[in-house]
Amino acid sequence: MTKDIHTMPGRWWETGRRAAWRRCVAAILSERGAETAEYAIATMAAVGFAGLLVVILKGDEVRDILTNLVRDALTP
Repeated sequence: MTKDIHTMPGRWWETGRRAAWRRCVAAILSERGAETAEYAIATMAAVGFAGLLVVILKGDEVRDILTNLVRDALTP
């Protein structure tokens, strides 16, 4: 009488699945690359903020206000 491979203890596919599961969990819980991602997010936020400032400062009203502010500061 032969045993079915699915009922044998220490099934090879279960061990493979467990090992794969452990590797996935370790990769998720690992903080490797977290600093790089944080730098990338901070850089993208800075670029977005700089773009917003460019759009705001291109307006005529803002340019006039800044020009008058500098002129008043430099005039004795």
